[in-house]
Amino acid sequence: MSAHDSASAATGTKADALPDPAAARILSTASAGRVKVHRFEPSGRSITTVVGKGDEHWVDSGMGFCSCRAFYFAVTRGGNPSCYHIKSARVALDSGKAEVIVFADEEFDDFVRGLVPEL
Repeated sequence: MSAHDSASAATGTKADALPDPAAARILSTASAGRVKVHRFEPSGRSITTVVGKGDEHWVDSGMGFCSCRAFYFAVTRGGNPSCYHIKSARVALDSGKAEVIVFADEEFDDFVRGLVPEL
């Protein structure tokens, strides 16, 4: 299976709908350790982030949300509410390539406060 087919299959898109450069970018992001699951114990709460070109973005791939500008403008303009961060997170999570970082529940509030200025 080619990189193009892998990304298309993992993101739920048809192979023809995803150009090769986009597929390569998604696979590169997913496999390069740039998708991180921040798991808080013992509650099991988690926050997924994707390190983009310069920023770290908060992603909820299940709900189809990303804190990046591309997602924001796509949604406000009525376009496709997705971005490569969401697709990369889905690929990394589905393939087990997401880096899992464990924190104590007591660190949750500080973590979210640190992430919110990025929004």
